[in-house]
Amino acid sequence: MVFDLICPAFPKHVMLLQRPQINCDLGEGIPFESLIYPWIDRANLACGGHYGDEATLSASLSLAKEAGVLVGAHPSYPDRENFGRKSLKITFPDLSDSINSQISLFQRMTKEADLEMAHIKFHGALYNDAASNAEFADFLTDLVGERYPNVPLFVPPYSEIEKLARHKKLAFIREIFGDRSYENNYGLSPRSYPDSLLTRLDQVERHLQAILEKDQITSRTGIPLPVTAETICFHGDNPGLMNFLPQIRKKYWP
Repeated sequence: MVFDLICPAFPKHVMLLQRPQINCDLGEGIPFESLIYPWIDRANLACGGHYGDEATLSASLSLAKEAGVLVGAHPSYPDRENFGRKSLKITFPDLSDSINSQISLFQRMTKEADLEMAHIKFHGALYNDAASNAEFADFLTDLVGERYPNVPLFVPPYSEIEKLARHKKLAFIREIFGDRSYENNYGLSPRSYPDSLLTRLDQVERHLQAILEKDQITSRTGIPLPVTAETICFHGDNPGLMNFLPQIRKKYWP
């Protein structure tokens, strides 16, 4: 997979890679989190919306710094009860206050750790709503552009938020999930569907081979979907993560 120049603000060293970087959603209370960092390039750290506080951020930032991993804020709907995975009825001003509060905590903790915020990635339902709802995506890209104009934003390819980030000339990084199945419209399969979360090495490897060798995702129903992305995400709470992540990292990112 060869990258095209999507934004002048995107780091040059990323452009030269022949493989997308690996990122992982972390800082969410995973007991084996320390084992993940050697195999990834970027960590998206929960900062208080769906999970996380000063203690969890401090621990995760320490692990990331030791491993030389870039760190990004992973804000969500303020909904710990549902782990940020359900859309929340909340006004834009209230949501703006919550997101800014989460990112402010992240920035304060990264400063204390002598690290920088390398990106922003919305979590769960917030991420999905921004991908499919143009009004929502417009609000979130305005928020990022006004408050964090030089910080790259993770976006799903062909999503509403990618279109608006591109239109507003924001720095953005296109992301594909390496352990989730996709529908024919590029949307993630609902987690209620069988095998929507890929947990076995053979499943993940088939999915990755299409991405890395053919620049396409094979949808859940077998439709090839052309796609290009700069990063591939694996979920830190995937129960099979440590059974496949080291193997695919060594095989496809030698």
